[in-house]
Amino acid sequence: MYSLTKNELALLRSLRTPRKIQDYLNSLKQNHEPEGDTCFSPRTVMKEKRAHCIEGAMFAALAFRIHGQKPFVLDLTSSRHDFDHVVAPFKQHGCWGAVSKTNHAVLRYREPVYKTIRELVLSYFHEYFDKKGFKTLRSFSHPVDLSRFDTQSWMTNPNHNWFVAQYLVDVKHYLLLSRAQISSLRRADPVEIKAGEIVEWSKF
Repeated sequence: MYSLTKNELALLRSLRTPRKIQDYLNSLKQNHEPEGDTCFSPRTVMKEKRAHCIEGAMFAALAFRIHGQKPFVLDLTSSRHDFDHVVAPFKQHGCWGAVSKTNHAVLRYREPVYKTIRELVLSYFHEYFDKKGFKTLRSFSHPVDLSRFDTQSWMTNPNHNWFVAQYLVDVKHYLLLSRAQISSLRRADPVEIKAGEIVEWSKF
């Protein structure tokens, strides 16, 4: 199936629920890209046992696909002085949730309790701030079905899935805030900034 090996399929089939997919991603080391920028396919994630956000999202999307759901990823974009984030949205009981690979205490898994994608995205808003406490989440894409990249072997590509990353840059995004709203945002409190410095996997 999908050119996956027997062992790869066995692992993916064992991840029968969003919770199990998230638990597996949490068990993987954070990919700090010591050899340079990467965009691993799900096969490479399973081989290397490490991932960062877009790599984790693509892996989660494949796990959902194996269990009959659409292989969606969702792009969250920030202001220029912060980093974008990619999650794998899923629908359960008529509501949206998300699986997320992150090294921080925030921007993590979301329970499927959100009626719309915009609601889901906004659940990340107050936790999405930079080191100075400026809230930086600005826009989002609709869920992108990764099956559009099947001919480019996104699931098993031994090289990097830069074509997925570029598509997420180019796809239409929807603004969350007006300029007036941005100008009136309050910074995160010092205790929130301090909590945001907690990481799960050290670089060293």
